[in-house]
Amino acid sequence: MIRLALQDVPSTRRLRATLPCFLAICLACCRLAAAADASFGTPQNPAPIDVDYHLQGEFTGWLSAPESSPRAAGLQVVALGNGEFRAVEYPGGLPGNGGDMRSRRIYSGQRGTLRTAEFAGQGRRLQVHPWSAEVRDASGRLLGRLARVQRISRTLGARPPAGAQVLFLGRDAREFTKGNVTYDHFLVAGADTNDSFGDFSLHVEFRTPYMPGARGQGRGNSGVYLQERYEVQILDSFGLEGADNECGGLYKQRAPRLNMCFPPLIWQTYDIDFMAARFDPSGRKLSNARISARHNGVLIHDNTELIAKTGGGAAEGPDPRPIRFQDHGNPVHFRNIWLVKR
Repeated sequence: MIRLALQDVPSTRRLRATLPCFLAICLACCRLAAAADASFGTPQNPAPIDVDYHLQGEFTGWLSAPESSPRAAGLQVVALGNGEFRAVEYPGGLPGNGGDMRSRRIYSGQRGTLRTAEFAGQGRRLQVHPWSAEVRDASGRLLGRLARVQRISRTLGARPPAGAQVLFLGRDAREFTKGNVTYDHFLVAGADTNDSFGDFSLHVEFRTPYMPGARGQGRGNSGVYLQERYEVQILDSFGLEGADNECGGLYKQRAPRLNMCFPPLIWQTYDIDFMAARFDPSGRKLSNARISARHNGVLIHDNTELIAKTGGGAAEGPDPRPIRFQDHGNPVHFRNIWLVKR
C-alpha cells in the first residue's frame, strides 16, 4: 500500500504534478493483482473472525468434586453465531487426552459482557473468558479454573520420507486436475490427483473455516475420497459426538473411535493407510478395502473394512483411481500433502 502524507506534499502544484504518477502506480498494482488472480485462482477466505471466535476453543485443568480429590477435566466451547454458544465438559481431560466421552456434560450459553460467555445447567455455572474458564456449582462455589490450550497435531508438518510422491507443498497444483491455489499457497477443495493409486499411505493437512452460523453438513464440509470411492469425511465437528457423517467418519459406514476435531481455523492432520479391495480376473470381489487412520495423531480407525463405496463415490472395481479432495461449497483448505505407494 502507498501512503500519502500531507507533509510530503508542500503545495497544491506539487500534488497535481505527482497525481498522474500515483495513478499509474495504482493501475500497475491492479494489473499485477489481476495477473496473480489468474495464476492462483480466486481466494476463498473463511468468515471474518468476530468476538465469539476468541471465546471459542479448548480449556483444561482440575475441578474439585464432593468427597474426592480434584480431577482433571477438559472443556470445549463452540461458537454458534449471534452470541450463542455450546460447551462440552469432559471428565478426565480433552478427547484424546484422557477425556471420558460417555460422561460428558453439555451446556448452552450466551455471550455476557464483550469478553465473557455464560453457561448454566446440570447444577453448574460456567463463565468463559478468552484465556480461562471458571466452573462453579449452583451455589456459586468455585470448583476450579481451566486454562485455554491450543493443541497441535502430533504429525503436523510431517516431512515426506524418501520415495514419497509429493502432491502439494504450496507453490502450485500441477499434481491435480482443476487444482486451485490461494494467494497464501493453500490448495482449495475441489481437486483430483492426476495419478491413480492402489495401496498407499497418505499424509494431508486441512483447515476448516469459521462458519458459526452454519449447522450440520453445511459447516466446513469437505472430504478425502480414496480412489474416488471411499470418503473420509471432513467437517467442522468441533464439540460434537463424532458420528459417521462427521469429521473422521467413513461416510455413513463407520464413526471414528472418538471425535478428534480441533476448532475451525486450526490446522489438522489425517494420516491414512489404505489397502484397496481385491478382485479376481472375472471382476468378483475377493476382499473389502481396509483403512487405518489417525486424526491429529490419534488412531480413529484400525484396519477397518469398507464394505462398499461411500456416499457419492465411484463404483468399486479393481482399477486404481485418483484421490479427490471434495468441494462441498465450503472454503476448506489443504497443505503438505504427500503419499507413499505400498
